Amino acid sequence: MNRTRFAALAATALAGSLALAACGGGSSGDSSASGDANLSGAVRIDGSSTVYPLTALAAEDFMGANPGVQVTVASSGTGGGFEKFCRGETDANDASRPIKDEEKAACEAAGIKYGELQVAVDALTVVVNKENTWATCLTVEELNKIWAPDSTVANWSEVRPGFPDVPLQLFGAGTDSGTFDYFTDAINGEEGASRTDYTPTEDDNVTVQGVSGSEGGLGYFGFTYFEENADKLNAVQIDGGAGCVAPSAATAQDGTYVPLSRPLFIYPSVSALKQPQVKAFFDYYVANDASIAEGALFIPLNEEQKGKLQAAYQALAAQAGS
Repeated sequence: MNRTRFAALAATALAGSLALAACGGGSSGDSSASGDANLSGAVRIDGSSTVYPLTALAAEDFMGANPGVQVTVASSGTGGGFEKFCRGETDANDASRPIKDEEKAACEAAGIKYGELQVAVDALTVVVNKENTWATCLTVEELNKIWAPDSTVANWSEVRPGFPDVPLQLFGAGTDSGTFDYFTDAINGEEGASRTDYTPTEDDNVTVQGVSGSEGGLGYFGFTYFEENADKLNAVQIDGGAGCVAPSAATAQDGTYVPLSRPLFIYPSVSALKQPQVKAFFDYYVANDASIAEGALFIPLNEEQKGKLQAAYQALAAQAGS
């Protein structure tokens, strides 16, 4: 399968669930997904479109070695995914933000216990058109000026003195997206606080097309989506108070890319892990998280984060086995 973060598949998945066909061979370059001819059944995962390519690659590799198991990965957004997860419709939920209190309450009311596993790191990236030579770096205050709920900024000339008279065209995450929640919290100080006169989408390819097709375009999404489209877009450096910093794997990990570096998660349910095929899938996912992240072009965990992932998963698996 193409190593371009499953762009075409991600678009398909947004229209409905996607059952990834086993492609053989394990395309993350990892060969440690030991097969079990007797293993069968389904694994159902939904949630974040940002995390989708990571889990989809894990699914592809795992099914290549275990053809009797069908791992279905969809991407209805972090919030939309948690709604399904807390109704017991899925075995796990991909998330680009931590679970909210109201989602915890919904899961608790339904008797669904779960664990939180950080599987990668992201540098939420603000992007502009290739013809945009002026907005090489924006401050958090300028981004807030653009994106605040009461903002009427409609032209780049209104963002900073000296910026050209070019209409501003905004693209961003849909309201069910964890990316939307994270961005609005980091930039506007409150989750969900955003102007509404922009093009919202759960499909980051729509943002790519919109920004690349408009000289005044501005959007945001996960860092690896920018990496895949660096020939079409420019990434904006962010000044969080200590100078301009470009999004990258290094700056996301060392904490200098503020306030837009973030952890990425998957939440498996305890009851699902009691099923052999689900347990086997997550055994593989966690054991090979680094190579899967690198194969899917994500920012892998550092050593400390790897240790926390292993410990969290061992505790969750023990809970499922009790």
